[in-house]
Amino acid sequence: MHGAEQRHPNIVVIMSDDQGPWALGCAGNTEIQTPHLDALAAEGTRLSRFFCASPVCSPARASLLTGQIPSRHGVHDYLDGAHVGPESVDYLAGQPTFTAALADAGYRLGLSGKWHLGASDVPRDGFVHWFALEGGGSPYGHARMHRDGIPEDIEGYLTDVFADDAIDFVDAEARRTEPFFLALNFTAPHKPFAGQHPREYTDLYRDCAFDSCPQGDPHPWQPTVDGVPIGGEADAREALIGYFAAVTAMDAAIGRVLKRLDDLGIGDDTLVVFASDNGFNCGHHGIWGKGNGTFPQNMYDESVMVPFIARQRGQITEGAVVDDLLSGYDCAATILELAGIDPAPFEAGPGASFAPALCGEKLLERPVVVHDEYGPVRMIRTRTRKYVHRYPFGPHEFYDLEADPGETTNRVDQPEHASEIHELRRQMHAWFSEHADEAIDGAELPVAGAGQVTAVYPDPLGAFTPLNWDGTGAAARQETAE
Repeated sequence: MHGAEQRHPNIVVIMSDDQGPWALGCAGNTEIQTPHLDALAAEGTRLSRFFCASPVCSPARASLLTGQIPSRHGVHDYLDGAHVGPESVDYLAGQPTFTAALADAGYRLGLSGKWHLGASDVPRDGFVHWFALEGGGSPYGHARMHRDGIPEDIEGYLTDVFADDAIDFVDAEARRTEPFFLALNFTAPHKPFAGQHPREYTDLYRDCAFDSCPQGDPHPWQPTVDGVPIGGEADAREALIGYFAAVTAMDAAIGRVLKRLDDLGIGDDTLVVFASDNGFNCGHHGIWGKGNGTFPQNMYDESVMVPFIARQRGQITEGAVVDDLLSGYDCAATILELAGIDPAPFEAGPGASFAPALCGEKLLERPVVVHDEYGPVRMIRTRTRKYVHRYPFGPHEFYDLEADPGETTNRVDQPEHASEIHELRRQMHAWFSEHADEAIDGAELPVAGAGQVTAVYPDPLGAFTPLNWDGTGAAARQETAE
């Protein structure tokens, strides 16, 4: 819809996979080429301190949809096991999502790309178009997709396949009177990196110095097998070329989608949001990966901070940068408010709409603090301090972000910081006590970044079935009655 007839804006939410805000030109990286995302930021508002709820894919995505933290929605790690078929499960079954709220308000929903929240072959309620990747990752040259429940093996560059499908959905919906919502979920720039991307993009970086990705000494918490580090890259330079090329190729695909909105005459009536599920370290701190690039899992800003750009012409402030500390659990309420739908049901937990900040207003009476979790690892971060707590015994971390913005020196044992560490720890415990569900609280689970294969369902009385774990860090399969 467009013009005076439109009651709600169309919505396009574009999600990248494993991208920190450092990998954006508009965020200050002079080496990476992201002209279309830079232009989107110039037309809209960019958040410079937006955080995922957990530094790994599936829980972060679940938090974006539900407005809840992993210790309430029950997804604590990336999802492993069956992704389709009778053994696969919907990990968010019975839980409210902002997409369901959009459908209830009359939106027609479409998905093009990654899902990775279980049962990828089953279109969720309200989705009239469902083109979902079977699992959590894939080579870029071919993939198994599920189109409206039917498996489909596709060939071609995956980033362009997703964008083409998204454009087809937009073309069809532009002819209808109802507003539409599109989730365009890329796998870029997720690994594999080297040898995956068109030469027109890899050639851009053959002579790049990659000063934006300093290759530190291997992190002491890097996992090893028989003494050999895992999770790193055998050829860091080729991996960097692939990572940067993946971002630039995705940027070009996004540019095609945005152009189609304008060509159809609906660009001005469409809210466009770009974000990533979690951050990523390309050698920063001696890590290739995100939270589970180390064990214990890390909470460095490169892992937990993600890009966020929003544009709606005439509504969202043009060319603004907002530095409030905001999180993925705030996203559901924000999108609903921008859509003209009551956000209150998604503000009963930790989330709160930051739509006013996107429209030029100050966020009032809001603590400048954000929380993250990854199983038994929890973080509280203010503008100038970060405290990381690991249940049950540590190691804990404390960073003075004024003196040490690169998080190079852990000051947790320095006596002069004892009182403020105590206060941050108290605030963190109180916050998670308020917002976690005791039955599935991640602090009690030995999550090791090795994947989760157990679903958590609400039972008929509204309680949650607790997770079972096999003691190795991967969840043990549990039969649960619906």
